[in-house]
Amino acid sequence: MQMFRCRECSGRLVRALLQKQRSFSSHQPLLSGRMDLRAVLEVLERLAPLSLAESWDNVGLLVEPSKPRRVSSILLTNDLTGAVMSEAEALRCELIVSYHPPLFRPVKRLLQSDWKQRLVLRAVEAGIAVFSPHTAWDSVQNGLNDWLVAGMGPGAVSVLKQAHSSAPQKHRLEFFCEGEAELECLLEQVRLLAGRESVPFSSVRSEAGGQQVVLTCPSSELTAAVQILLTDPHASRSLNITHVQPAPLLGCGQGRLSVLDQPVSISTALQKMKTHLGLSHLRLALGEQHTLDSLVKTVAVCAGSGSSVLQGVKADLFITGEMSHHEVLDAVSSGSSVILSDHSNSERGFLSVFRQRLTSELDETVSVVISERDRDPLQVI
Repeated sequence: MQMFRCRECSGRLVRALLQKQRSFSSHQPLLSGRMDLRAVLEVLERLAPLSLAESWDNVGLLVEPSKPRRVSSILLTNDLTGAVMSEAEALRCELIVSYHPPLFRPVKRLLQSDWKQRLVLRAVEAGIAVFSPHTAWDSVQNGLNDWLVAGMGPGAVSVLKQAHSSAPQKHRLEFFCEGEAELECLLEQVRLLAGRESVPFSSVRSEAGGQQVVLTCPSSELTAAVQILLTDPHASRSLNITHVQPAPLLGCGQGRLSVLDQPVSISTALQKMKTHLGLSHLRLALGEQHTLDSLVKTVAVCAGSGSSVLQGVKADLFITGEMSHHEVLDAVSSGSSVILSDHSNSERGFLSVFRQRLTSELDETVSVVISERDRDPLQVI
């Protein structure tokens, strides 16, 4: 490549390239305001990393069009139903963000006889991508569960089930070496086996002579590293292995517990949550010794079906979407009152919050719409 010989030549070339770019853009109005699907997925990942989702969950891009498409319209929904799919088709959306994954269990065939498989086929035929964040939204800091507990007012909020870093698991190997040469030989064998330029370690000289060594290695290399250390008489006799716990991700995880700044009565808590969730009715189970006038100082919440997260938690009030009859009895007998909204009613209101966040991260002409056809299947008659 020929190097620029003067600033004047360089300046002329830059101006020509900019003029060409402006000319190219002016002749492509159809791409204006559209974003590549991958770029939108990167924004979704940034707002709620999929690594925060539970291991059993099925999150991320679930349906991908066969032909690359640029996104100008996104539909947000809590559940992807036939009615919501018809809405997406009418709006000509390129992407549906469905909080609940329409594909959860393994699929061996795609048939019209199954309603979920029918939805997938319709999405494929219409060239609509489908993305699901589910428990990543639940876990992320300032996500769905933080929004849910905020309905009770300000308080000191903590996570019920802490999320941890998804970095590869590591082990710490501690052992004794007689001298520098012995240590260098062992480290060189480990390094060659791992195929790495260096191996992280620390060493401290002991008063009796020799060195106490601490070596950290990925769990995938643990067996090989141990086999090498066992060949050394000093290292093998002193070897101690511990698992390095993954770092907690502060503010992230399932469920929230709030110690309210201002305690309220159970009756007031009901009204607060009706307003927050936009509902006229909620179900209430009073805990033992509780009345509608009893004060609520601590609140534990979990969006959706929260019994597994709330089990064993000590709080004056549980708030979740659904619990079984016997799970409610267990909570009541332990002294916790329970508010149930039905499953998706505890989640759907967060779509408005997420819409604002997503819109602020996308090109200003990309439309983000909340479904008008999405609703909880259960109604109070």
